[in-house]
Amino acid sequence: MTFNTFSIRSKLHLKGCIFGIICVLKVRYVCFSPHGPFSPGCFSQMDLKWMEELLKHINFHDSNFCIAVIAIIFNPLFWNVVARWEHRTRRLSKLFGSPYLACYCLGFVIILLNVYRSHSMTVAMKAQARWEVMDRTDVFYTGVALIVLGTLLVVSSFLALGFTGTFLGDYFGILMDEKVTGFPFNIVENPMYWGSTANYLGLALIGASPVGLVLTAIVAGAYKVAIRYEGPFTGLIYQERSQHRKHE
Repeated sequence: MTFNTFSIRSKLHLKGCIFGIICVLKVRYVCFSPHGPFSPGCFSQMDLKWMEELLKHINFHDSNFCIAVIAIIFNPLFWNVVARWEHRTRRLSKLFGSPYLACYCLGFVIILLNVYRSHSMTVAMKAQARWEVMDRTDVFYTGVALIVLGTLLVVSSFLALGFTGTFLGDYFGILMDEKVTGFPFNIVENPMYWGSTANYLGLALIGASPVGLVLTAIVAGAYKVAIRYEGPFTGLIYQERSQHRKHE
């Protein structure tokens, strides 16, 4: 795949994520209007106009926006590269003298990176214009509900997995006895990632921030790519353990 092809596909994916978020707003703003839900073309009229209107409120050359995008993309790339390197070499476990201590240190670094990502996104949202279409009471409370839902998913996921289960302990050889199937994993796969995404979307809606919607779409895209790499690799780790147990 050439770089240009990859760039085009990435832009299309980003536009698709943004379009999905706009559709949610459109349901609230258009379909529940007096001309709304049963009018012909409720979901087909002016879609491109909404997209163009949103993009007019965003300065893609703003340094705060660029820093936020870099932080969003860097975080999952960093922890996946480091965790796979550890799984292959055990260098961190040897350096710290324990796989648990090494995992705790990596987890602490990941937490700091995520705090900085949240900070950079907040700065970018405050630095750019609000969108009057989003500056509504119902949109505000939708944002609040999303933050409550997202926090519930993140916290319950952490409690179910524990620290090492959350922060890539599998790659350090710290494997769980069995797959977690209780809440919230019986509701949604990868609840930590999608809970975090819901939090960012909620912040964007509360702040009536169009750039927040774009950054949230980038977060969702970055997590989706991370899941495609992490899922099969983690499955392979547990498959190797099962095969090892059979030969014992």
